[in-house]
Amino acid sequence: MNSNRRDFLKKASLLSSVAVSLPALHQNAFGAQGGFNMSGYAAPKIEKVRVAVIGLGMRGPGAVDRLSYIEGAEIVALCDKHADRVAKAQKILTNKGLKEAQSFSGEDGWQQMLKEVELDLVYICTPWPYHAPMSIAAMKSGAHAACEVPIGLTVKECWEVVKTSEETKKHCMMLENCCYDFFEMLTLNMVRQGLFGELIHAEGAYIHDLLDLNFNKNGYDNMWRLRENIKMNGNLYPTHGLGPIAQCMNINRGDRMAHLVAMQSNDFMMADKARELAASDAFYQEFVGKKYRGNMDTTLIKTEKGKTMMLQHDVTSPRPYSRLHVVSGTKAFAQKYPEERIAFGHSFIKEDELKGLYEKYTPELISYIGEQAKQVGGHGGMDFMMDWRLIDCLRNGLPLDQDVYDGASWSVIVPLSCESVARNSKTVAIPDFTKGAWKTNKPHDLTLNGGGNTGIRPKVNKTQDNQLNVK
Repeated sequence: MNSNRRDFLKKASLLSSVAVSLPALHQNAFGAQGGFNMSGYAAPKIEKVRVAVIGLGMRGPGAVDRLSYIEGAEIVALCDKHADRVAKAQKILTNKGLKEAQSFSGEDGWQQMLKEVELDLVYICTPWPYHAPMSIAAMKSGAHAACEVPIGLTVKECWEVVKTSEETKKHCMMLENCCYDFFEMLTLNMVRQGLFGELIHAEGAYIHDLLDLNFNKNGYDNMWRLRENIKMNGNLYPTHGLGPIAQCMNINRGDRMAHLVAMQSNDFMMADKARELAASDAFYQEFVGKKYRGNMDTTLIKTEKGKTMMLQHDVTSPRPYSRLHVVSGTKAFAQKYPEERIAFGHSFIKEDELKGLYEKYTPELISYIGEQAKQVGGHGGMDFMMDWRLIDCLRNGLPLDQDVYDGASWSVIVPLSCESVARNSKTVAIPDFTKGAWKTNKPHDLTLNGGGNTGIRPKVNKTQDNQLNVK
């Protein structure tokens, strides 16, 4: 490991420890008053969006593939620490008859790319510690930023991302693909149409057995995701469950998350797994004797208007995948896992009635490109709808569905849950990244008004699937 990388990771670790250990580092420390309001902001139109993709490991190749189908986007630069990954990603483009992008590699390749290439959008698919620094640098270079989750690992990072977006007037969208899943968007539209009455409570989760993958030496580069499970003890991946329910509850657009309490189980699996693997493979010896995050985190959140939310995070237990997605109001109730169910009273409606709701309340975006999205792929199509919608908004000068305040407030649950766990489940205040603008910010538009004119290239048969298709 070179000295620059060591210094970078050391700084990231120090920032994480500061966020966990000092409970007062919230609004007063970082939240400057005033600033340009990015909620509902319509940036100037970009006819052809010049895109760079950074990080071509787990998620990056799928992003390159999906973006290559969008006629309004041109991938002009590809970057990864490893040059061979860049070369493989180039083939995704050339196999479809598209021209090669400029190639950048090495630890500092992304910084060189931002200096040398004129970009409209930087699409970030790197390990978590790089997300905030790269998003900030991209916006300062004059490009909009789109970043995989979470957008920051510390309270300070989240504030810096918000500050930079406001100062540069560049969008910073966290790529929360679960906001574009079919049932989540159905319930969101039904909430908007008043079918749930007043929302009272919602639940979300990321329950996904990643034990073997996190310990796979050929999985995440340099075992980075396993290392994050050593550094932090809290909800490390809240946004998949939180994003969709936060939109249903108009968080940052009529209400806001005010405070949380988090409780974490002990670790009953990861330390044992490390010892088991190290017994026959010396590679794993460095992971023996480490203190791992607890297996299950449960975080409770109360909003300014007195509503409640529950988030759960467990990536080790051998149980079925679930993002939970529960929405409960004064008139209706919905849940996605283990089955898609909706009730308007004591009993769930029948399957044909649910089908009727889909036909009547599926948002325009899904009706317009949902079937094509399924063909392209990426978590069943929601990844492609997210990418297409982002490009269509940029091309038509429309506000984004997820703005920088969403990215920051959803991501800040990571350090704040760690803080609450470290303080024996004490209440922790959640910063107001909108600085009071949540009271007047309007919910994002679910229609295609002003857009919907971005073409999609025909599906190209491939010898391998570049998408990550966990449902």
